[in-house]
Amino acid sequence: MLPLSTPAKYRQVFDTLRQEILTGKYQPGQRLPSEAELVKRFGASRITVGRAVRELQQRRLVDRKAGSGTYVRGESGQGMSFGLLIPDFGRTEIFEPICHGMADAPQASNHVLIWGQGTGMAVAGDMSRQGRALQLCQQYVSRRVAGVFFAPLERLSPDDDTNVRIMAAFDQAGIPVVLIDRDHLPYPQRSRHDLVGIDNRRAGFRITAHLLGLGARRIAFVSYPHSPSTIGERLAGYREALLMRGVLPEPELVRELEGDSVEAATEVAKSLEVDAIVCGNDRTAGRLMQGLAACGRGVPTDVRLAGIDDVGYATLLPVPLTTMHQPCREIGMAAMTAMLERTARPDMPVRDILLECPLVVRESCGAKL
Repeated sequence: MLPLSTPAKYRQVFDTLRQEILTGKYQPGQRLPSEAELVKRFGASRITVGRAVRELQQRRLVDRKAGSGTYVRGESGQGMSFGLLIPDFGRTEIFEPICHGMADAPQASNHVLIWGQGTGMAVAGDMSRQGRALQLCQQYVSRRVAGVFFAPLERLSPDDDTNVRIMAAFDQAGIPVVLIDRDHLPYPQRSRHDLVGIDNRRAGFRITAHLLGLGARRIAFVSYPHSPSTIGERLAGYREALLMRGVLPEPELVRELEGDSVEAATEVAKSLEVDAIVCGNDRTAGRLMQGLAACGRGVPTDVRLAGIDDVGYATLLPVPLTTMHQPCREIGMAAMTAMLERTARPDMPVRDILLECPLVVRESCGAKL
């Protein structure tokens, strides 16, 4: 299992208390536990707890009364409530900083983000993950939230209609949706909802062009099966970069890892006689790096390797990974702006809001040798 980044301790305290307030554990007007009680509960310092409580106050979720304590604010101070439906929060590393970017956006100060039961938790098993997503969808519909930020479930089988059912429920309820990172329809199809993410096609183009510029000519593209639409866009960019450099794409060089294991990655690594590999994301690149090592092929001496996303562990891999940096916090802030504009002007045209990704060159591509 590849390592995931751990949020700051104060952020863990803040997120837990915020979720408990928004899901009703603490009701408007109710007094929160004292700082001493919170210190004991979370095993944190008084400074850490104090910082978390101050941020709750800045978000207008609580009021602090001198000599009395900290109390949950009433609905009148909260503005609109927006639901977060991020089923892959614990499985895909980009979503934690994206959600924090939403919460940190200046426009968010008068509004409430409802994390919801299950959001932010890794759930074992696809059926459990899908069931929780559908359940949370119904909770948001029943609560009549002002809008929902939705990152469609990824790696579903082609006949799984969970994402379609979720979108249909929000459409029927008249609840605006801002899609995060990806559409629920396969590329190049496009749904009729605002989408905020990166220009995945350009990211695929630029990382492939970088490898071509280093002298690679036979370049593979590797991803996981049943990948989201973002991978289809990155694959399109990869093919476009090859064609623009006069390299004919070879269908047999577009491969999928049949399982998230070193053994599956090793089988693909053994079968690819290439100069370089573009991976659909950093997780694929990390697993493939293990597979290449298992069959005695060095990175970048034998194969140049690159990913896309620049997740937290990209610098911690045995060979630091060349990748495209995804500006997650800025995506979250742009998503909040898009949601407020959509609620204010529901009839304006549907938009793709795509942020640019800078290239991050590290050792895995061979440019630093």
